[in-house]
Amino acid sequence: MEILLWLVPSVVVAVLAMAWVAWVGREGRGEVDRDVAVRRLADALERDPQRRRKPAPGYAAPPPEDDRSTGIAVRPSRRAS
Repeated sequence: MEILLWLVPSVVVAVLAMAWVAWVGREGRGEVDRDVAVRRLADALERDPQRRRKPAPGYAAPPPEDDRSTGIAVRPSRRAS
């Protein structure tokens, strides 16, 4: 048990640091103007969600096809020779 006493100072410092950060961060980032928040929300909703899925220029592989899984494993049928 005495060996663990060397941990006490670091634990106390860590707890004090967490309490200080919690106290300083309590004020928050301030209030955002309602009109600015509404404008940001409108801009985000108007963006094209498919725009994020396009590959970057110069990307060698084609974009992956969406696999519509039904939850049932089905083996592909054999080709007729």
